[in-house]
Amino acid sequence: MDAYYFTEEHELFRESLRSFLQKEVVPHIETWEEQGRIPRDIWKKMGDMGFLGLGYPKEYGGLELDFFYDVVFCEETSRVFSGGFTISQLVVQYMSSPYILKYGTEALKKKYLPGIISGELVGCIGISEPGAGSDVANIQTTAVRQGDHYVVNGSKTFITNGVYGDFIVAVVKTDPKAGAGGVSLLVVDKALPGITTTKLKKLGWHASDTAELGFDNVKVPAENLIGEEGQGFYYLMGGLQLERLAGAISAYAACESALTYTLEYMAAREAFGRPINKFQVLRHRVAQMASEIESTKQFVRHCSRMHADGHYAVKECSMAKLLATELSDKVMTTCLQHFGGYGFMEEYKIARMFRDSRVGTIGGGTSEIMRDIIAKMVIDEVSYASASEKAPKAAAPKAMPAVEAVPAPAPASNGNGVDFNRLLEGVRERAGQKKPLGKTLKFDFGEHKLFLDGTGDSNIATADDKDADCTVKVSLEDFLALTKGELNPMTAMMTGKLKISGDMGVAMKLQTVFG
Repeated sequence: MDAYYFTEEHELFRESLRSFLQKEVVPHIETWEEQGRIPRDIWKKMGDMGFLGLGYPKEYGGLELDFFYDVVFCEETSRVFSGGFTISQLVVQYMSSPYILKYGTEALKKKYLPGIISGELVGCIGISEPGAGSDVANIQTTAVRQGDHYVVNGSKTFITNGVYGDFIVAVVKTDPKAGAGGVSLLVVDKALPGITTTKLKKLGWHASDTAELGFDNVKVPAENLIGEEGQGFYYLMGGLQLERLAGAISAYAACESALTYTLEYMAAREAFGRPINKFQVLRHRVAQMASEIESTKQFVRHCSRMHADGHYAVKECSMAKLLATELSDKVMTTCLQHFGGYGFMEEYKIARMFRDSRVGTIGGGTSEIMRDIIAKMVIDEVSYASASEKAPKAAAPKAMPAVEAVPAPAPASNGNGVDFNRLLEGVRERAGQKKPLGKTLKFDFGEHKLFLDGTGDSNIATADDKDADCTVKVSLEDFLALTKGELNPMTAMMTGKLKISGDMGVAMKLQTVFG
């Protein structure tokens, strides 16, 4: 079924991201959980590798890839046994920054999006309040226009990234008497005077920071208004579908991870003289969990397809969030039970996953809110319009990129202006110093060819035009960028600058040759 949604390029991206997470993240999770924070340099590393801003425009540093790269991102970051790590970047990429992308002015986009994509800026979304919860229309935080700025007063709570973040996409009332029609969105820099931050202690998600924020006469430039005054509620109603979809993807991926971890334990743990995976009652529980996880995953991926194709899928995304997060709670509880007393010990990852999962049915709209939305659509035949339909005065939002084929590669250069023989010598020297590929690899530049034979003790480069295990079509310009370290091989693959045929496993080793 994976092939229905994911291409070879998606899977190459998955392998690259998974490898990065296993090397740079997983070994540090325990420390980050204990310290209650994630070092900011990990986001910069992810930005440098091209893992952030996947669907964002190239003009701001993004890759303009289809939404199923984002699905892969949500899945893989949810398999590191830390909901705190996962949510920290999901909030940035899918829950706060999209409002700037879709409705912000060009000035706002240029100010914030490049840093978001590079990993240098961390954002958060400020919706929940001590007395409002999920009732967005009745928030109490106000923003009063005074000349060229707004004066913000009020408070927000349960704000992920609220302590260490750089900015808040804050939901405020610019007209307290107008109900939902008086809600607006403001980008508030955390460094502004008058903002107080209180870190909250939580049941789970220990690696992430969650805060209560106070705003005392905070002066925010009027240019930081997102879209138009009074349209914030409608912007949110559109954006929450992506937030809930990201949460649903994360939930089923965590379920799969928990089940795999549990199966490993069951195979090793013995009771009454045999592995516990031989006991029928436990086997049947596993069968039930596996079936429910798989069916939920396929439904959520279907919803992802709808989102990628530009559908305003309120009912389906609400269903996805409800089913996946409720299932996650059930799976974590059942898996923990299979560990017996050890499941109650912090040294076993299932204990953390049990705690981390609990917030899934609360954040991004509680299960009760999801059921109410679904009931209104199914029973009362209520329909919901997108922000562009509901608020025609506002700038029409950009849809997230639809699923489409990876862009065709740049045409191969004829080598004008490039001394190919000199290039060949340079590659011989560099590739010869790297670990042998174990296979043959050919670069097709059009007029010129470059053949790497890595089947011996070293990589040998020639200008031969011979059949190879893997052939890469690429322009000379992009190839030079690869050799200079100016272009990341994985990024080049994802953006179609490299067209690969043959053994994809050889292509995966490009990073070792040119990294």
